[in-house]
Amino acid sequence: MKRETQNILLILLGGALVKIAANGDYLRYVKPAQQPWIIAGGGVMVLLGAVAIVRDLVASRKAAAHEHDGHAHSARPAWLLLVPVLAVFLVAPPALGADSVIRTEARAPSSAAVANAAAFPPLPAGDVVPLSVNDFVTRAGWDAAGTLNGRTVSLTGFVVHTGGSTLLARLVISCCAADAFPVTVRLRGAAADHLASDAWIQVTGQVVPGTATKDNSYTPDFTPASLTSVPTPKDPYEY
Repeated sequence: MKRETQNILLILLGGALVKIAANGDYLRYVKPAQQPWIIAGGGVMVLLGAVAIVRDLVASRKAAAHEHDGHAHSARPAWLLLVPVLAVFLVAPPALGADSVIRTEARAPSSAAVANAAAFPPLPAGDVVPLSVNDFVTRAGWDAAGTLNGRTVSLTGFVVHTGGSTLLARLVISCCAADAFPVTVRLRGAAADHLASDAWIQVTGQVVPGTATKDNSYTPDFTPASLTSVPTPKDPYEY
């Protein structure tokens, strides 16, 4: 690969990093706390590429003053290497979704390592308590005090159809999408059966006590009282 193409690739890759950090697309790959590092890394790549281009231009002008090459060389093959980089720059891949949930066995969140009632404070007062799916699954599987029992909660996630069941799912990441693992809730009834996989919904209802066990990968049953379609959130992961 010619040096000119290497330098342009470096600038485009750096620009792509800055772009996804600025418009929020980086949340499809990493946690929000990583944004400053992405911007810094992209900025350094752009700066290095620009410095290298200026340096090479100065060197080529000096060389041209001493000798002339009458043969023209096509740069077309080298420029074709820019196509995949431009694709990353212009089109952001979607976040992980239903396919990832089906391929990866759901498991209890790591925050549930200590299973005792003292680890789970009572839920706040209110007719409907909003919870993350991660927190809901943790309490359903590990809270001996049963703080969810009889309480109406609100959950937001995406639909997954697998094994004859309809699940509400979220993907939890520790650092980036590469370490994502699913937490899932089985929706009872047919309220969400007609929805396409990856459709985002908000449901209110109650847990079916005792249904989150090791045998079913800590997937509690949930009896919906209401279901509403919602837009895909800018940040699709839980932490």
